This record gives sequence, structure tokens and C-alpha cells, in this order.
Amino acid sequence: MARRKKGQKIDGWINLDKPLGLTSTQAMAKVRRILDAQKAGHAGTLDPLASGILPIALGEATKTIPFAQDHLKTYEFTVTWGEQRDTDDSEGEIIARSDERPTQDAIIAALPAFIGDIEQIPPKFSAIKIDGQRAYDLARDGEAFEIKPREVYIESLDLLATRENEVDLTMTCGKGTYVRALARDLAHALGTYGYISALKRTAVGPFAIKNAISLEKLEEMGINAPQALLPLETALDDIPALAIKEGETADLRNGRFLSFVSRADFARLEQSGIEQHDEALALYNGQPVALVEIEGPKIKPVRVFNI
Repeated sequence: MARRKKGQKIDGWINLDKPLGLTSTQAMAKVRRILDAQKAGHAGTLDPLASGILPIALGEATKTIPFAQDHLKTYEFTVTWGEQRDTDDSEGEIIARSDERPTQDAIIAALPAFIGDIEQIPPKFSAIKIDGQRAYDLARDGEAFEIKPREVYIESLDLLATRENEVDLTMTCGKGTYVRALARDLAHALGTYGYISALKRTAVGPFAIKNAISLEKLEEMGINAPQALLPLETALDDIPALAIKEGETADLRNGRFLSFVSRADFARLEQSGIEQHDEALALYNGQPVALVEIEGPKIKPVRVFNI
């Protein structure tokens, strides 16, 4: 007999405002405990020194985590000038100093060079793998190593406020972008050193800070905590939806292809804005059934939701 999983079968997302001091895994575990959920995962790691949006997937929503991770992310952060730290944040050791302080005009003039597809070298204290080992482990052991530049995408980078030794910025970027590396490189471009002294993620795609919930609030809700759940399909807001029939639902849930050969079938695809090789969310009566891929006349189930 299969062993019963502990917890309740809960499917959906919690749009968590992670507090400072917790790892992403610790925050996820707290959400899972509060809701007594069988299964949980998170979309995009936030360091303990960072706060803000950490989407927590529960149950069948964990199957959509890769889609949430691919969404653009928005951060608000503070760069402190005059010091370079080995971790590129306030936790690290000071390895260089500078008396140079960039002007507001100089900062504004430097920002456009960091917008678009750019090359970025991740911090040495990062989870990047070097010959099978995490870079942060090598760095802590004092090993000498190099990290190759990686192409990242920054959609926007804007000034919020300046002070004598600090600047507040906001950035919207793609997957794999390191805010710490951006701060380091911006400081170098301005002829000084700098590190991240405050960092808050304010959005991950459709998950925004304005409708996020704190751990304290979730705890206070008690048995009503499931009311904070967002639908499983929240992370799939940029994927076209395909309405299917009852019989087609059973086929997809059993891993079988659908054959779309009639004019009516093709009209359904056209009305949904779905093209060849697209992925789509198959819905029956508004409920998610499966993620499917369009291959000629065949509708192939890629991920089936057991809801």
C-alpha cells in the first residue's frame, strides 16, 4: 500500500512578502506548515539579506514553477558607494575602498549602458557551478577561480533617489540577473566601488508587492489561510488558453493526444490565438486540465494537473 503523504491536498500559489533574515527554503517551509500542505516549492531564490516577493507554489501549482521563474522580476535596491566587498553585499569583507562619490547626473548618464542584453559576471559568492562545485563554497575556502560572463536581460533601470553615500534604484530584469553584480559594475563604471546594502523584490511577473501577504498575516488567518491562495494558473498568465470538451479532458488526463482535424477544431485554435508549436493551457469549464503543445493536428499533453 502506498504511504499517504502528510498534510492536506492544497493547490495554488501564495504571493509571499518574504521578510529579511529567512532563506527562501525556510520561508517556503513556514508557508507549507501554516497551510498544512502536502507539497510546496518556490519560484526564484531570495537571499536572507533580501526581502519581498517570493511566490510559493503548493500542490499541483509546483508543476508551473518553471513558468513563474521565466517571468520578468522587479527589484528596488540601495547601492552604497566607496567600498567593494567580496560578496558584493553588506555581509562581505571589505576588499577595496574609494573616496569617489558619483554625482546624480553621472549616475543617470551611466544607467543606459546597463539596459538590454548585456554581459554580466556573477558574484563569486553565488550558486554558479564551477567544475561541479558551487562558487560560494570555493570562495569560502579561499580558492582562486574565474566565472565566465553570462548574457542577461535588463528591461529597465531607473533612479529613485540619491544621498551622499547611497543611491536607490529600481530594475526590471530577466532570469539569471544578479543585482549584486549590477551594483558592482555600475560603481566601476562611475569610477568608484559599491555594494548592495538593501534589496527588495517588488514583482515576479503577475506576483506583485501590492497584493502580497506576510508570514505574520498568513499565520493570523489560521484555518482561513487557504483564502490567501491564488489560482494554479496565476503563473501562466502569458500562455494562451484553450477551452476543451469533457471527453477531451479525460483523454488529456490519461496522457492521450487530441486530434484537431475538423474546421471547428482549427477555429478553436485560431480564436484562442494559438499557433503551431505553441504551449497552451487546456481548460474545462474554466478549470486547468493540462499544459499542452500544438504539434500539427495533435494536441500533446505536456503536464497534466490532478485537481
